[in-house]
Amino acid sequence: MALLLLGLLGLLGLWGLLRISARRPSPAQRWPPGPCPLPLVGNLHLLNISQQDRSLIELSERYGPVFTVHLGCQKTVVLTGYEAVREALVGTGPELADRPPIPIFQLIQQGGGIFFSSGARWRAARQFTVRTLHSLGVGQDPVSDKVLQELACLSGQLDHYGGRPFPLALLGWAPSNITFTLLFGRRFDYQDPTFVSLLGLIDEVMVLLGSPSVQLFNIYPWLGTLLQLHRPVLQKIEEVRAILRTLLKAQGPPTPRGDPAQSYMEALIQHGQGGGPEGLFAEANMVACLLDMLMAGTETTSATLQWAILLMASHPAVQGCVQEELDRVLGSGQPPRPEDQRALPYTNAVLHEVQRYITLLPHVPRCTAAETQLGGYLLPKGTPVIPLLTSVLLDKTQWETPGQFNPGHFLDADGRFVKRAAFLPFSAGRRVCAGESLARTELFLLFAGLLQRYRLLPPPGVSPEALDTTPAPAFTMRPRAQALRAVPRP
Repeated sequence: MALLLLGLLGLLGLWGLLRISARRPSPAQRWPPGPCPLPLVGNLHLLNISQQDRSLIELSERYGPVFTVHLGCQKTVVLTGYEAVREALVGTGPELADRPPIPIFQLIQQGGGIFFSSGARWRAARQFTVRTLHSLGVGQDPVSDKVLQELACLSGQLDHYGGRPFPLALLGWAPSNITFTLLFGRRFDYQDPTFVSLLGLIDEVMVLLGSPSVQLFNIYPWLGTLLQLHRPVLQKIEEVRAILRTLLKAQGPPTPRGDPAQSYMEALIQHGQGGGPEGLFAEANMVACLLDMLMAGTETTSATLQWAILLMASHPAVQGCVQEELDRVLGSGQPPRPEDQRALPYTNAVLHEVQRYITLLPHVPRCTAAETQLGGYLLPKGTPVIPLLTSVLLDKTQWETPGQFNPGHFLDADGRFVKRAAFLPFSAGRRVCAGESLARTELFLLFAGLLQRYRLLPPPGVSPEALDTTPAPAFTMRPRAQALRAVPRP
């Protein structure tokens, strides 16, 4: 078996060399500089697989803010720093709005869905999603009321622990249920088998997507297919799909077309009655859209809320300042509302700093839809491009103390909240997160509501400084599993 594998690697390396030699750029094309690639591995030997974004930042210090890196045999352009990333995401228009064909997501979504589709199909799915979220009340009072109802349910769960340690992951139940409510038209009891199954599967999928085996599959799909590296994640995805199909069938007849839908799923079914552009409302693509919304809507906000509470427990002085402001502005009995953010500059600054500091989603690659000028270089159509968001959120030219958790990044000398142009956790341009408004509302109301009610503390015998704030290996930079205490405030 070992000899067979070595032989296959040798053949793959020869194929890679032939492929590279056959790719002679046109005289007009100019590629950015970058490290010299090795046969087969390209520049993978220069990258820490668990902290690839940090390795790319180190390479940018040598090769500049726009450089070329070879991920195996795939020639990829990396953009680092606020100026280079913003110019690409905001200044290029549709030229950088596509996704490259990432092998694992090609298998999962077959070019459908919202986040890893491209071209006309992506535009149709995104327009439908943005329009539907708005019609469901995102950014308006109806959704804010749902968030506050979920906050009460989460508080009930924390109260059951009576100040004893609870698992940090429990905090993710509330934002996940808000997403489920918008997708399926109803909230789930936290012990509901469907709710428990979906959360467990989403967790497993996110860990598998960030695993070395899936990363290897994406770089060498032929070898990955031979070794079946993709099978575990596809099996879990199929279990999620089965639940989504069951929920679709249980939806019943939709409201007549033209009447307001009560959920994202109902809107898909309702519009499917009249066909749709690019097969958007075929059942397979309905499930693909639901799958994307489910995965992105639960993981990102859930992980960010967990990070926010963990960082409060590890920075008690910051937590105390937030609670002093909440008490002074809202009092103890008035729940927060979205409009209160303006009167809570310190709380707002802390939430923004949490999102900057954790760099939850370091990068999702783009692809040039046509020959594109970037940073003085002319890139051919189909070039994968990585706008490295980590490098923006940690840019030394934009942040005074980029490596430290410092809410002062978003406050002026008088304590007023300051918007920062380099705050791009939701990306920017045409691919900016479709759920940004929902995520901001959820995070503010849940974070402020929890700090109004509880002191967040480490478990007994653990100091705040000893809490583990290193990210766990997964598709996102999620916090590691651990316990905290939520002690009711007098």
